[in-house]
Amino acid sequence: MSPDTLQPAAAATRSPSAGDEVPAVDILSAEKTYPNGTRALLPVDLSLREGEFVTLLGPSGCGKSTLLKMIAGLLEPSDGRLLLWRKPVAELAQTGRKMAFVFQSPTLMPWATVRSNVRLPLDLAGVPRAEAEARVSEVLALVGLAKFDQALPRALSGGMQMRVSIARGLVTEPDLLLMDEPFGALDEITRHKLDAELLELWRKKKLTVIFVTHSIHEAVFLSSRVVMMAARPGRVVEQFQIDEPHPRTADFLVSPQFAVHARQLQDSLLRASHEEDHP
Repeated sequence: MSPDTLQPAAAATRSPSAGDEVPAVDILSAEKTYPNGTRALLPVDLSLREGEFVTLLGPSGCGKSTLLKMIAGLLEPSDGRLLLWRKPVAELAQTGRKMAFVFQSPTLMPWATVRSNVRLPLDLAGVPRAEAEARVSEVLALVGLAKFDQALPRALSGGMQMRVSIARGLVTEPDLLLMDEPFGALDEITRHKLDAELLELWRKKKLTVIFVTHSIHEAVFLSSRVVMMAARPGRVVEQFQIDEPHPRTADFLVSPQFAVHARQLQDSLLRASHEEDHP
């Protein structure tokens, strides 16, 4: 399909799965109201196929992080259900699959080396030391930090600290990777570099990724699908397929196709930002 004929998917609808494929994530009328009465998220219905890279985009306060934390099991929905490979989030282990969460800040132990920080989830899970060390070495090589394994976090740049955080997520060998605006505090050059590296990791590891961002350009570059959300209260309003080939390089950022996708998301974001409160 040419970029000139791209149309957004209907709002708040689930994307069809091919054949009898089990969805990686199924969000079934899940909503969130806090004890003080604040309705953070209206019912969301959304399905993600295995291997998708889906970005949640929208203005501040639209519930992107709330939805991501509900998928992770860090927040309970007020109503509705969230399923991972057709099991409740708390029963993910029964599917033989794993999930990892990368937060906005690296949240590293300042007194521990890069290697120790990355190994932490394996230590907590009781993985034998030899196996843990081998897996740590593998992911440090993947994120380009093999030569910095004995460094302390304070000796690393912000971008390198985020690589450590990503490595700590990957070391558990997840099938589902949740990322809450991990590159938002970085400069543009570092951010673009990490975006490209993340896409390569997604392809190599065949991950399913849900990524939160405020950046239209980042959403276009990374995603196979973008879910636009609106605020007050948070809700899904539109979805966009980014049907562009991989690998995506710096040339894609200046292509006519990229400009068309970015314009569509810009227009949608403006609509989402100016919508009145949902009745």
